[in-house]
Amino acid sequence: MYERQLDERGRVALPTPFRSSIGEQCYLTFGDDGCVRIMGADVFQSEAQEMIDAVKAGTVSRAKQRAFSSSVVVAGIDKQGRILVDPRLRGHAAIDLQSPVKVLGALDRVEIWEPSRYDEQEAAGLEEL
Repeated sequence: MYERQLDERGRVALPTPFRSSIGEQCYLTFGDDGCVRIMGADVFQSEAQEMIDAVKAGTVSRAKQRAFSSSVVVAGIDKQGRILVDPRLRGHAAIDLQSPVKVLGALDRVEIWEPSRYDEQEAAGLEEL
């Protein structure tokens, strides 16, 4: 886990270890439990296909598919390793401009968290362990 800060434009520097797994372009979406999810193209394509298949099978509603697809923002990584976090995604995650955030790897994706929200999730997860 890395501690970072959003700048005045809403950009955050991704930790170097995460950049290679994401590639030059990434996909940001609403994350579970109130975070921002960052995925590389391969992971995003896989999740999108799973969503399409689940809608066809009737196990996921079209409303959920629309919500997922409308939350997707394609972002490039600049030369300083920063990505722009869209205002709608920042609102979902309760992240303000120029505020601290926690950036962590979650196996197949990277997540950006408002620190107190992450602390609550971490405590709940540790309790389950």
